[in-house]
Parts: sequence; structure tokens; C-alpha cells
Amino acid sequence: MLTLALLLAGGAVTGCGGRATTHHKPGTSHEQASGSVGTLLTATDTGGHRLREVPAEGAPEAQLTVRPDSEDGWNLQLAVKNYRFTPDSTGGAALPGAGHAHLELDGRKLARLYGPWFHLPAAQVPEGAHTLTVRLYADDHTAWAVAGKPVEGTAQLTATAPGQAGGHSHGDTPPPPQAAQPEQADRTVTITVRDGKVSPAPARTELRRGERVALRVTSDRADTLHVHGYDKELALPAGQEATLTLTADRTGLFEVETHTSGLVLTQLLVR
Repeated sequence: MLTLALLLAGGAVTGCGGRATTHHKPGTSHEQASGSVGTLLTATDTGGHRLREVPAEGAPEAQLTVRPDSEDGWNLQLAVKNYRFTPDSTGGAALPGAGHAHLELDGRKLARLYGPWFHLPAAQVPEGAHTLTVRLYADDHTAWAVAGKPVEGTAQLTATAPGQAGGHSHGDTPPPPQAAQPEQADRTVTITVRDGKVSPAPARTELRRGERVALRVTSDRADTLHVHGYDKELALPAGQEATLTLTADRTGLFEVETHTSGLVLTQLLVR
């Protein structure tokens, strides 16, 4: 376990940039924000997100703690001060002292964090020593930065094989894995991403409120699928089909996109 303090500024900055939204216009990027917080730099983080520079004075703090879970994996706690998580305004303008966090394992994004707790299953961590990184972002997905560096903290994590000291297995022999049963859906949308192009071309998928939609996506590069407004994410392994099924229980227009490549895949229009 390792506890680190993260610094983030924003207390000295005033003004926002208009009302936050749950999606942005097709063909535009997250970084084309309407907010005026800090200074938007040309430099990017390891995930390709542009840095948003803010002064260090009065910066919020965050502390990452990793504890083994008694049943499986680890429990991560992200304690923040002078900073708030804003899942309802993700995709909108950058607001001071607000946003979300990304969790990475050895530079590979695992999840987006909208609160102080996250459970990391042992199945997601290969055997050996690893580095966990948590980085803070604004609502427009720019990375908060101080002195030209992203606001982030790291912790070291060592995973052992099941049954060895330090592992989290219970019982002598685990049962063989069972094939996951596909979730039932009223509509299925099949999308392919290859060489930075989306097929079929992005369009609106119309749904009735209460319908279940399955988003079946195959990407030639590892990425992350995100459904705005519903705050649903799905890892997209390179060259493998992945499916996200959700119930359209909110009316409105919601974008489905990839994070690393920043591509709009479709829009869900729920009436």
C-alpha cells in the first residue's frame, strides 16, 4: 500500500464557461471546451488528453490508498479535498475544482472514477509488480496540470498467483469458469472501428424509453467505450468484439464514443 498526495489547482480561478452538457457536438473533440479555467496547453498526457494548466496556490489535494480485499483483489480509496466529482456534467465545460479521475495500471486505462471508492478485481491484474496511477480530469476531459505536469499520483501493487502468500483465493481448486450468458436486448447496434474510421458512419439510434440496447463494438486498437449521460464504460480489447448492454431509462440525446481515439460511434436518441 502506498499513500500519495496529489496537487490540483483551481481555487484562484473564477468563472466557468456556460452550462455543462452530457454530450458534445459530433465531429468536435472533448478539448474544444467552452470554459476559460486555467490555460489550455498543447502538451498532452499519455492518453492524448490536452493539459489544462492551473496555478498551484490553493490547490486541492487527493490521497490514494490501496488495501487488499478479503474476498478478491484490492479496494482503492481516493480521498479528495477542495475538489468534487461531477458525473452529471461530464462532457461539458471545464469547471474549477471539479471533474473525474482515470485509473491506470502500468499506463493502461482501467476505469473512470466518479467517487472515492473503487474495487479492483484480481483478474484485471497480472502476476507481478505493477504501478497504479490516478489522474484528475476536468469535465471536458482535459487533464488538470500544475507546472506543465498532469496532476496524478502513483502506488505500487504486487499481485501473486492464486494460492500463494499474499493472494486472495479461497479454497484449494477454483471451479472452472462458466461462459457468460448474453444479456437480452431489444436493439443491437454493431460498430467496427478500423484505421481511425467508424463503420457504419455515425448516426442516431432511436429508442423508446425502457428499451434495452446492445452496443457491439470491434476496434482494431485497444480503447474504451463510453456512453454519455448514462456514465457507462466498456474496455475495448484490440481486435476483439465487446458488448455493452444498457436500459434506455432516460430520455434525450446521448453520445457513444471512444476515449483514446476520440471517435463518435453513434448517438442514442431516447424518446
